[in-house]
Amino acid sequence: MWKNNWLLFAFLIVVSLVNGQSYFNFELEGQTRFDGKGVPDVHIMNTTADKATISDQNGRFSITATMGDTLLFSALQYQRKTLVVSASILESSYVYITLEEFVNELDEVVVRPFNLSGDLSRDMDGMRVKNVVSASTLGLPNSNVKPLIQSERLLKEASMGPFQIGMLTAIPFNPLINMITGRTKMLKKRVARDKKYLLTEQVRNYYPDSIFVKRLGIPTERIDDFMYYCEVDESFDSIVSTEDQIAILNLLMMKSKSYRENNQLK
Repeated sequence: MWKNNWLLFAFLIVVSLVNGQSYFNFELEGQTRFDGKGVPDVHIMNTTADKATISDQNGRFSITATMGDTLLFSALQYQRKTLVVSASILESSYVYITLEEFVNELDEVVVRPFNLSGDLSRDMDGMRVKNVVSASTLGLPNSNVKPLIQSERLLKEASMGPFQIGMLTAIPFNPLINMITGRTKMLKKRVARDKKYLLTEQVRNYYPDSIFVKRLGIPTERIDDFMYYCEVDESFDSIVSTEDQIAILNLLMMKSKSYRENNQLK
């Protein structure tokens, strides 16, 4: 019996070493590009390892990463882009990141779809609007269940427990191997980071850049850096989750004072 246990232990150690090679740190180099030219001053953040850098005047950058890390690229006038570091990327050691120009287009608006007269009471009586058809209005099961984000799905897969096969209970090796190699811990950190990123995106959608520049005194090119600074505050998650835009703006105003002082901004 003890021989079987020893063999199982040795097997898990070998598997952990094989899988563990992806967790060594690598210095990943690359260039951010648009229309065939390097893009400078792009914020590159390893959201998994909480490390960041900025591309130089030629768009070149270097950042520490391991396989499975998520890199976030953000810059003024360009759409944010994420990159999950794969084995092939680490083997090449150099990547080209093609950015896409950010175009703030407004949705098309039809001003008078119902031949409105301008008399609100009369127009309301004459309007016939069709009921909205959706999963919730149709009463479909699980229609109100919030879908999992990608990192949550990966964590769920990595933590799958015992399952039933007929009369037998099968215990998969994946959860144990993921725990030994540190993959489960890494995925938990990624889920927390991705949720924080979604909250930050929510705040950025609330206010135009002019609010940050004119009211908070944050230069346009430093808005993203300021948002990263706000994320560290312990009250950030709880306040943003309330969706109270006044409370959120008060938090931003408070943080902007210390941010300007720390960065010698007037």
